[in-house]
Amino acid sequence: MTPPPPSSLRCSRRGLLGGGLALLATLVVGGWSGSAQGNFNPSQLRLVMRSRYGGQGSAILEEWFALLERLADQPLPTQLRDTNDFFNRRIRWVDDIDNWGHEDFWATPLETMGQGQGDCEDYSIAKYITLKRLGVPTSQLRMIYVRARIGRSQITQAHMVLGYYETPASEPLILDNLVPSITPASQRVDLDPVFSFNSEGLWAGGSTQSRANPVQRLSRWSSVLTRMQEQGFL
Repeated sequence: MTPPPPSSLRCSRRGLLGGGLALLATLVVGGWSGSAQGNFNPSQLRLVMRSRYGGQGSAILEEWFALLERLADQPLPTQLRDTNDFFNRRIRWVDDIDNWGHEDFWATPLETMGQGQGDCEDYSIAKYITLKRLGVPTSQLRMIYVRARIGRSQITQAHMVLGYYETPASEPLILDNLVPSITPASQRVDLDPVFSFNSEGLWAGGSTQSRANPVQRLSRWSSVLTRMQEQGFL
C-alpha cells in the first residue's frame, strides 16, 4: 500500500505541543485488572476474525500466519523488513475518528487486519506483536511516541513508531508507516522522541527508564493486552 501524502498524515487529530511527557500524562490511569499471560491460539484467532470480519478479514489473517511461518527461520534483518512491509502494504492509514468513532483508539492486530486500516499506533502494535511471535525479545522492541514534523510547513503531530534495539543502549532502527524503509533513528531528523514503552518498561525521551509499570500506567496499552488475550494472541 502506498502511504498517504506527508501533508495529510497524522497519528491523531491532536497536535503534540510542548511538555515532553504531556501526552503520557493523558494516558495514565491507576490499576491493571487483567493479565498478559496466556497462550497463542490460532484457532481462537480464526474464530474471532471470521465472526467479526468475515472472509476478507480471515484472508489477511491467513496471510499473517503464512508470514510467521515463512519468517520463522529467517535472519533478523529479513524479519524486520518483511514485518514492516507486510503491514505498510496491507493496512490503509485512516484516522481513529473515521475508523472507530473515537479520537484515540489502540487496536489489536486482529482488529487492524480485520478493518484493513488503522493509524500509527495500530501499525506499531501489529509489528511489535508479530516480531515477538517470531522470537525477538521484548527487551529489543519499544513502541516510541514522537513529535513528527510533517511536510514543508513542519507542523508537529503526535506519531508512534516501533524501534528495534540491538542492545538497550543501541541506537534503534525505526519501523514506520510514514517512511517505508527501516532506518537508524539518527537518520529520522523529522522525529523527536517523547517516550517509549514495551511490556516491561517506560523510557522518558527514549533513553531514561522510568520505574513505572507500563501495563499499570498506560490505559490504552492495558486495554489492548486484555483484548489480545481474549482474541487468542496471548
